[in-house]
Amino acid sequence: MGGHELSARGAGTRALILDAAVDAFAESGYAAASVREIAARCGLTHPALLYHFPTKAALLMAVLERRDSVGAPGGGMDALHGEDLLAHLVETAARNAAAPGIVELFATLAGEATAPSHPAHDFFVARYASLLRMVERAYRELAEDGRLTPGVDPAEAARRLVAVMDGLQVQWLLDRSVDMAAGVAAQVSAHIVTPG
Repeated sequence: MGGHELSARGAGTRALILDAAVDAFAESGYAAASVREIAARCGLTHPALLYHFPTKAALLMAVLERRDSVGAPGGGMDALHGEDLLAHLVETAARNAAAPGIVELFATLAGEATAPSHPAHDFFVARYASLLRMVERAYRELAEDGRLTPGVDPAEAARRLVAVMDGLQVQWLLDRSVDMAAGVAAQVSAHIVTPG
């Protein structure tokens, strides 16, 4: 078997492990889920899983990085500006409605990771800081184009939009009739002046 085939097989095994880890972390939380249980879900031995992810924390970080990379445009969110970035967030909310396991995992881990000792604490601190910077930048760009509602502070608008997104995710997990995308779109629209 050639190196390319081995590499493709390894990538397939990693994807299988990550899918099982998403389910296990979403169902039990990070602390209660075990690596042995995740290996069993994949039909792998414990050592086989550890070959791909040497620690439970490494597995968690791979799950989080995969979650953030799915659906990101070519250059990631950094490549988006102004209204395009805000539209991407609305699209993300719509896409999340088709992925309840990922939404549940994210909500569970975000809560668990508030503890400084949690292995994903630094990831979530950095992720929220980066997201807030990007959204604030988008609002500032709208202001420069004369498209931001007068009196709206870009930093405060960014914090509120991220809070609305997170809050709607939790509400949706409890009641699937909640329309996350519509809620995010309404929050965005409240801050944008329509040209014309």
